[in-house]
Amino acid sequence: MNITYLINPSLDNPALNELFSSAWSKPYNVNFQPELEAALCYVAAFDNSRLIGFVKLIGDAGVHAFLLDTSVHAEYKHRGIGQELVSRAVAFAKEHGCEWVHVDFEDHLESFYEKCGFKPTKAGLIQL
Repeated sequence: MNITYLINPSLDNPALNELFSSAWSKPYNVNFQPELEAALCYVAAFDNSRLIGFVKLIGDAGVHAFLLDTSVHAEYKHRGIGQELVSRAVAFAKEHGCEWVHVDFEDHLESFYEKCGFKPTKAGLIQL
């Protein structure tokens, strides 16, 4: 396995849809291009040329960044790829003047994000 990590590489919708479908066990058919263009950055993991991981940061143009869409292909889970994606995104945020990185997650992902250095906080949420 030859995994490489790249910040803001060119990514196409078929590769992202295949990754998200595998990572989240449901079909995706999304145009990701507007999200990629609006991102502060995104980090992608590749096994040779195959997209196997992804995470995205969005920002407030100030000191806050928000981590979204941490995704690892089902065939590659539990190998540290997700943690490496998050680590590189957090490093990018710090290098670009952010002071805080926020992440929302479901309860079953709490230990993963704690391993990535996140501490639980209270937050508010409205489902629309």
